[in-house]
Amino acid sequence: MLDLDRLPLSRKQLRSIGQATARINLWHGSVRSGKTIASLLAFVIAVATAGPSGLIIVVGRSLQTIERNVLEPLQDRALFGALARHVVHTRGATTATILGRTVHLIGAADARAEGRLRGLTAQLAYVDEATLLPEGFWVQLLARLSVPGARLYATTNPDSPRHWLKAGYLDRVAELDMRAWHFRLADNPSLSAEYVAALAAEYTGLWRKRMIEGAWVVAEGAIYSEWDEDRHVVDALPTMRRHWVGVDYGTTNPFSAVLLGLGDDDRMYACAEWRFDSRTAHRAMTDAQYSAAVRAWLTDLDIAPEWTFIDPSAKSFSTQLWQDGYQGVARADNTVSDGIRSVASLLAADRLLVHRSCEGLLGELPGYAWDPKATERGEDAPLKINDHSADALRYAVHSTAHEWRHLLTAPHEEAAAA
Repeated sequence: MLDLDRLPLSRKQLRSIGQATARINLWHGSVRSGKTIASLLAFVIAVATAGPSGLIIVVGRSLQTIERNVLEPLQDRALFGALARHVVHTRGATTATILGRTVHLIGAADARAEGRLRGLTAQLAYVDEATLLPEGFWVQLLARLSVPGARLYATTNPDSPRHWLKAGYLDRVAELDMRAWHFRLADNPSLSAEYVAALAAEYTGLWRKRMIEGAWVVAEGAIYSEWDEDRHVVDALPTMRRHWVGVDYGTTNPFSAVLLGLGDDDRMYACAEWRFDSRTAHRAMTDAQYSAAVRAWLTDLDIAPEWTFIDPSAKSFSTQLWQDGYQGVARADNTVSDGIRSVASLLAADRLLVHRSCEGLLGELPGYAWDPKATERGEDAPLKINDHSADALRYAVHSTAHEWRHLLTAPHEEAAAA
């Protein structure tokens, strides 16, 4: 049913599968390096040989990520052949069947998820993206693996070297009943040189070191180290093919709306900005007043954006816009680290430029920095100071990533002309 010889596996993948007999087995390293396929194969082999006692658990950030990162690959016949027929799951269900065994699917987005493990006795567990889980959940999961011979299989991309998984487990691997394997892009034999180049173009700075080089490095200093006012600030805009708006809502803090455009030169532009700071104005504005001001601003610009992406916490403002007949209101994708990476990737590729009129944004970008106190805790978080226009830009950029991602590998006009 599972023929490893037919799969294009590297020596490192095969070695890790054969050696995954410890209580804790961890595959870590760069994206698309082959660690997930190796870990899934090791897990499936364990499921096939597991005894009848104890539960089998698959854990991820959410049920959706488990379906996407674990179950869908296992159901891919091109990867797993006949095994794929023996992986059965109804989308949205909290259980699946693998080789006739019931597997329980648990999303662990926050510390409250720990309660889902209380009272369980497990013999096997698979964890997708372990660094995204709360430490308390991980500790409780290990405590639940109490059947003799119980094992945990986990994958992750690198994070901060002060992250609890690195400091408490990887750095102590020799002291624990644990094995770990570090993977780089070169360890995946199935990737073409063209794909690797395209993938590398999507990451820069901190994320390049972690996701491409597979290094556990600290987030420190300027977040947008690629930012260069001489390169990234423009006085004139080309013709725009499309427009979107990102909004960071504030009452006591500044309110910022940034207009993002896709130019006919295949670059993204922060075209304009509307900003209100109640502290400097010495007065506050209501949601109705904010709605009227934003709509008037766009009317003056003679622009009707396709979508306006709003801070998900600003529900009252979104509701006000809808009541006022404003079209295209959407919740912004507020995944901080991924959003920052999206902006950084465009800046590094000279695919994101800022018009000089965006004074608030231009004032914030150079000082947008990692919070050193969060870094000490092993977390990546920006300093929550002077970040309102930067957040509005991030909302618009990251929420439209599917529209511009291809631009990162497209040649610049001047390069093509040369």
